[in-house]
Amino acid sequence: MDNEVVGQPAMINIETLDARSAPARKLLALSDEYAAALYPAESNHMESVDVLVQPNVLFLGGYVAGELVACGAVKTMDDDDAYGEIKRVFVVDRFRGRGYSKEIMRRLEAHVHALDISLARLETGIKQTEALTLYRKLGYRERAPFGRYKLDPLSVFMEKRI
Repeated sequence: MDNEVVGQPAMINIETLDARSAPARKLLALSDEYAAALYPAESNHMESVDVLVQPNVLFLGGYVAGELVACGAVKTMDDDDAYGEIKRVFVVDRFRGRGYSKEIMRRLEAHVHALDISLARLETGIKQTEALTLYRKLGYRERAPFGRYKLDPLSVFMEKRI
């Protein structure tokens, strides 16, 4: 068990990530492959590298022993209220179940709160039961589509006051 204390997962180091970097592009490609295996293209709402490098986006990477294993972003929006839209939360398969996505979510929510925005929203898929469980545990509640989203039977829309 490299870099792990028996019974405890390795620590994750979370940093701002440049979506244009090779490690970020590789991780985003894995995320895209994962989503494409679950849903048709019209039900995938992934943000591109071009969006992830915009000034209104915070894109974070999670590293374990120097390896990029997780990511997540929040996009500041004001299209139907001021909110932070959580995007691209993803953990490499072999690192799942260790609480890394929860820590990334905590950091994304803290960023939104620091901007004096009190609402976080997200869209995820109905087949991502682990993600849905996490979001519900974090206090997210289902809602109608928001912003540019349309009703999609494969999507779940959620929000949380922070």
